[in-house]
Amino acid sequence: MNTFFKHSFFTNKKYILTIWLVITIISVVKQFLIGNYNNYKIFKGVYFHTINKLPLYKEYPLEYFDHNHYGPVFSLIIAPFAILPDYIGMVLWGIFNAAILVWAITQLPLKQIQITAILWICLHEFLTTLLGLQFNPIMTAIIILSFVYIDKEKVFWAAMFIVLGVFVKLYGIVGLAFFFFTKDKIKFIASLIFWSVVLFVLPMLISSPEYILHTYIEWFDRLVVKNAENTGLNSYQDICLMGMVRRIMQDSTISNLPFLLGGILLFGLQYLRIKEYKEKGFRLMMLASVLIFTVIFSTGSESPTYIIAFVGVAIWFVIQPKPIAKFYIFLFIFAIILTSLSPSDLMPKFIRENYIRPFALKALPCVLIWIAIIYEMLTKKFNNYNTLSN
Repeated sequence: MNTFFKHSFFTNKKYILTIWLVITIISVVKQFLIGNYNNYKIFKGVYFHTINKLPLYKEYPLEYFDHNHYGPVFSLIIAPFAILPDYIGMVLWGIFNAAILVWAITQLPLKQIQITAILWICLHEFLTTLLGLQFNPIMTAIIILSFVYIDKEKVFWAAMFIVLGVFVKLYGIVGLAFFFFTKDKIKFIASLIFWSVVLFVLPMLISSPEYILHTYIEWFDRLVVKNAENTGLNSYQDICLMGMVRRIMQDSTISNLPFLLGGILLFGLQYLRIKEYKEKGFRLMMLASVLIFTVIFSTGSESPTYIIAFVGVAIWFVIQPKPIAKFYIFLFIFAIILTSLSPSDLMPKFIRENYIRPFALKALPCVLIWIAIIYEMLTKKFNNYNTLSN
């Protein structure tokens, strides 16, 4: 596998960046031509409904189907794209998603060959989320950049990305997992407070304080309803550990709580390795753990959400000491096949429709890899992990 990625075609950064750009443009144009861009209509609606002080979380069947689930600060992120004609705004939105994720990955403290490998590994998963014009690539970048700036001891900007992620889609709160890696914790906490105030107030500039305060209450109510809707046995969400168990057992009443408590306990055990905090490999493995944990323990996870987890899978794999354990190579290939390729036509339709989707098996390889990560973080020494940056 390592030799495969050392081929000149795969190590040339220009090739993979060009492929990401071309695939982005072709995919978005295709979605526009066939009229399949409901998510983008929802995103646009966040901006126009905010400036017109309309409810953000009610249904607008004449504009789009489904509900908005993003916070009011998202109106400012989507604004530059929403004011453009759809055929331009959509393409630029797709390019922005690709560019911010690629840029975030290139900021990781890794060798260029590892960064290029991550981009290759995640390409198909990126395409899956891109076809839905999802926000997930940007959310992935937000989590990565919160890690990167903490790793660089630039906690002011790390706090900005964490708070931004929380105010847009809540997922950003996982960036707090890197809190113990920073030396200046007081400045970090102060920065979190500062950015919380700024981002809370900012959407008021295009609406009003009263409207935004009420909108946050509506947002909370909408998320509670959505969480209840996610756990149906035929839902396109709930592709996570709990959802997989519910569907295999055919029991939608199985509670999330035991899984969440167990997951949090296992996740928390990683922090006991205090002496390993100084090792770049340990910190990067924590990032991989966070990215995967965010998805496999969320009932809101759907197939396009897995770009978040799959970047974690890629980071985990490229930093493995050489030679890579055969079982880890198996897990990686298993993830490529069952997680990344399963939504596509490369997976036989019979298997996809009768086994993978009904039983949320897309989650299975990521669950196994996350358990492997926890085992490594509790037992391994990280001074020999493959993490020397350029």
